[in-house]
Amino acid sequence: MIRPIMVEVKAVIKNEAGIHCRPTALLTQAAAKYDGTITVIAPSGTCQLGSALELMMLCLEQGTQIILQAEGPDETAAAAKFKELFETEFDFPNAGQ
Repeated sequence: MIRPIMVEVKAVIKNEAGIHCRPTALLTQAAAKYDGTITVIAPSGTCQLGSALELMMLCLEQGTQIILQAEGPDETAAAAKFKELFETEFDFPNAGQ
């Protein structure tokens, strides 16, 4: 059986404030635990999920459609996990509370 080179899934940013500092931190921490590569392809550019700065530079706003490519062990599960994370509506407390 021929194994696909990578798994690719589409995701839509649902968080009202987009992917800002806090979601970026959570996403890059999760990527650091994955023994493979997650690539984010957005209308504004492409980056590997290991770099918080590169992810922030994509300016992922609510409604933006992205493509996630997982390459490495258990790619299908990794792609599904990161799709779910990118589509999370994060509920961080306001700084003033």
